[in-house]
Amino acid sequence: MKNTLLVALLAFGTYLPSQAQNPIIRDVFTADPAPLVYRDTLFLYTGHDTASVKETNYKMPDWRIYSTTDMVHWKDYGTRLSPRTFAWATGDAYASQCVYHKGKFYWFVATFHKKDDNSQGGAAIGVAVSDRPTGPFKDAIGKALIVNEMTKDKPHAWDDIDPTVFIDDDKQAYLYWGNLSCRWVKLKDNLTELAGPITVVNIKNYIEGPWVYKRKKLYYLVYASAGTKPEMIEYCTAPSATGPWTYRGIIQENVPNSFTTHPGIIDYKGKSYFFYHNGSLPTGGSYRRSICVDDMYYNPDGTIKPIVQTTKGVAPVK
Repeated sequence: MKNTLLVALLAFGTYLPSQAQNPIIRDVFTADPAPLVYRDTLFLYTGHDTASVKETNYKMPDWRIYSTTDMVHWKDYGTRLSPRTFAWATGDAYASQCVYHKGKFYWFVATFHKKDDNSQGGAAIGVAVSDRPTGPFKDAIGKALIVNEMTKDKPHAWDDIDPTVFIDDDKQAYLYWGNLSCRWVKLKDNLTELAGPITVVNIKNYIEGPWVYKRKKLYYLVYASAGTKPEMIEYCTAPSATGPWTYRGIIQENVPNSFTTHPGIIDYKGKSYFFYHNGSLPTGGSYRRSICVDDMYYNPDGTIKPIVQTTKGVAPVK
């Protein structure tokens, strides 16, 4: 009986008690939130900080998954992917995003490439695939989708990070990513091949962490900004997925006890939500971050109202 229960817990995840209070995940340190709505469930794909209190750099061994149906109680599926999944990869598990397309789930991740015949190393973007939102996931193509040698407009080796994928109404998929340089490229319908050249976009104050989506007839590019240290969240809008982008301003000020923040935006059960991370848990910090969520509101013209960061979090939904 005990073995049967254990197998069930591992297969279906365990529930985390929550009072809808920020941060929403409190038993481990999580970062870089990427929400996805599938059927009646909101799935949250996250990074995982494991650096010690004294360490001064990231230690991120894997990616995790959580889910909710009421924005209050979060189901913990544990680790579902790591750089070890990719034979070509080494190093940390940076920001990621999972999207649903034609019956499959594609998890785009940022990690680092081994030095081999295909790359001299540096940050790279891979893609894993599964038939279910919680996995198991496997390397979709057996190689990196983006390697450092493909992007030469910035000299540093960690510029190919933080992928976000947007699938437009006509089913054309776009990949956006980059540190200190925002880039985009069309993807083929299989989401595992490039369908055109890589384009660099000149975005005011851009540093990293793009998140692209469409609401009504307006396209949004939301990102972590380099205007100050620590980071803030700013955004642009456009009439199409490729621009031209019009700068709209700051929507989130600095977060507590972390010099980075990272947006994840989703509509769920009639409300809009803004996910981000901070360092507000006990012993937390810039390398021991925690994911939060707050309500998000729009003005009549489609511009985003400033995000109010709270410790209360969001109200439950039916």
